[in-house]
Amino acid sequence: MQDKNSNGGKLMSEAVQKQNYDLDNMENFETGRDRFAFFDHFSKFSGLAVAQLYLICAAVTGYEVISRYVFDAPTQWVFEVVMVLAATAWMLSAAYVTLHKRHIGITVFYIMASDRGKWWLDLIAYVVGIIALWLLIDDSVIRALDSVMMLEKAGSAWNSPQPMILKSMLTIGATTYIFQLMINLYRHFSSSIAKKIVLGICGIIILRITCVIIVHFIGEESFAGYINSLYAAVGSHINPQDYLNMQDMNIGTASILIVVLMLVLMMTGMPLGVVTLFVSVLSALCYFGYGGLYLVSTNAFGLLEKYPLIAVPLFVLMASILERAGVAEDLFDAMSIFAGKLRGGVAIQTIAVAVVLAAMSGVMGGEIVMLGLVALPQLLRLGYDRKMSIGLICASGALATLIPPSIIMIIYGLSAQVAIGDLFMAGAVPGLMLAGLYAIYVLARCNINPAMAPTAEEVAKARKKEMKMSKDKLYAVFLSIFLIFCVMGSIYGGIASVTEAAAVGVLGAIFVAWFRNSYSWNLLQVALAGTMSTVGTIIWLILGAVAFVGIYNLIGGADFMRSLFSGLGLPAIGIVFVMMGILVILGTFMEWIAIAFITVPVFAPVVVGMAPELGLEPEWAAVWFGVLFVMNIQIYFLSPPFGPACFWLKSVAPADITLQEIFVSVLPFIALQITGMLLVMFYPDIALWFPKWLGS
Repeated sequence: MQDKNSNGGKLMSEAVQKQNYDLDNMENFETGRDRFAFFDHFSKFSGLAVAQLYLICAAVTGYEVISRYVFDAPTQWVFEVVMVLAATAWMLSAAYVTLHKRHIGITVFYIMASDRGKWWLDLIAYVVGIIALWLLIDDSVIRALDSVMMLEKAGSAWNSPQPMILKSMLTIGATTYIFQLMINLYRHFSSSIAKKIVLGICGIIILRITCVIIVHFIGEESFAGYINSLYAAVGSHINPQDYLNMQDMNIGTASILIVVLMLVLMMTGMPLGVVTLFVSVLSALCYFGYGGLYLVSTNAFGLLEKYPLIAVPLFVLMASILERAGVAEDLFDAMSIFAGKLRGGVAIQTIAVAVVLAAMSGVMGGEIVMLGLVALPQLLRLGYDRKMSIGLICASGALATLIPPSIIMIIYGLSAQVAIGDLFMAGAVPGLMLAGLYAIYVLARCNINPAMAPTAEEVAKARKKEMKMSKDKLYAVFLSIFLIFCVMGSIYGGIASVTEAAAVGVLGAIFVAWFRNSYSWNLLQVALAGTMSTVGTIIWLILGAVAFVGIYNLIGGADFMRSLFSGLGLPAIGIVFVMMGILVILGTFMEWIAIAFITVPVFAPVVVGMAPELGLEPEWAAVWFGVLFVMNIQIYFLSPPFGPACFWLKSVAPADITLQEIFVSVLPFIALQITGMLLVMFYPDIALWFPKWLGS
């Protein structure tokens, strides 16, 4: 199926796969040289083993779609099986991610610290993480044991023990996480005395968990019950509520304390999932005492029951397969038809490829890497202006945040409790509008200053061959459009849910890879491992954020924030501007997923409440704000000094392209993004007319 003379394409495909293979770090694995090396092997094995569950999720969900719509025989078991498989993969990947130290953190200040400073910051992160996880396990193990003893079932037509398994997986995952964290802490010290202290703490934690399990089965009258009473006696003397009772504070003071603590911990560089989990645990203890831990574990368990969240790993897997299969090279050649006879036509070709890739994946990082490897060398070799080319790659790659299927929109939908299908449809037109703004900007600059881009004749001369639409390239375009149609068409047509469409996308991506002779068992395993690692880095962040937001709302935080905004005395659109400003500020130091789970549950209800003043219906106000939120996050991805898109491009750009040059290059495109966001803000129908039209 592939052009046997396309050596450049094969080399480029190999470069893409090599880049991602190194990132997955599957062969360069080294265990610790101590008594705990066995657990390193367990962490690696368990991570790579549960990665296979994502493929099973896709296959089983695909079976449900075919069974329901082709044979009119819907199943009663697929939903519950997929939930259990996904939750198992999420929880049991924690040890793998911790072993490789891939959790997401704000490392801006961490990397500026001295080696001794970094050592202390790492120590603080380990200690805080162990405390948060121990307290989570201390309560969740009781909930899991209760569920096992009563054989808790879903109560559905199939009536599987789904709740029992999910609660058990939460406890098991947290336990493997804390054990790997303890081992990392053990290796953090060089002193034998310190190592023995760590082992002692580990023994205390294991003894506590063991005693809780024994007492649950044989009662408090056992020796384990006596040991538990000792733990309870010690705990009564260190109850945080005795030292800081939040019930005695007004909600404003409590909010300030919570925000300050969270910011301080984030600035240390510790994993954001640990930060949000620790703050939620501490807030629960200070407000409700030890009984508040039940709220934390209940909120965490609730996350595992969110079926739409399964779409995230499936879309990531789809993007990983397409990325490693080298589809971008075929698309770039096939889209040469968009270059036309225009000056700057290859840049327009790049934008067209970026739009198609965005509609095929929903994952921005991989798209920027692909464009950086495939399109940037072409643009530079053909004589395009360096800064314009660099900025175009970053901005075009960032379209994946807005053009569906977008991972960020899925997260927003879960946080704001908005239909993800409506969000996808609302993001399509603004995404294409931004692509159009980029194209107009490029063409305008190239025609004002012809030195910035070659003519079509100069491009043909540089390429030394005429770019024709060969049969293979037509196949590549057809398959790409077919995959987009399968995924997005099934959502827009109401045929499949977002999760089901993502599963269809995974199966379609495997077919595309096989069709162009790129598919192999190794490619699939590397894609699965990359998906497991990527999702594993964010799932505990989501879990901690969900637990935190649940606790904060319970103590009256959401009502306080709503009253705070309403008390500003601004018109509704002014309050939306303030919200956008807060998001911009948070984006300078916080990961987008943390921003989403912390701000959206507060902001979205406020916007819905202001819907009449904004001239919108309440159900559409949340969708409109979701598009604004995602466009704001898109700006964050490009903005110096921490724009992730700039760092992703730097990782694959030629050595002579500096990070400073990339930061300067993206500034005009950031201005275009702000322009697009303002257009959607003042003219909501740009985003809403398409989903309304489809709905009618």
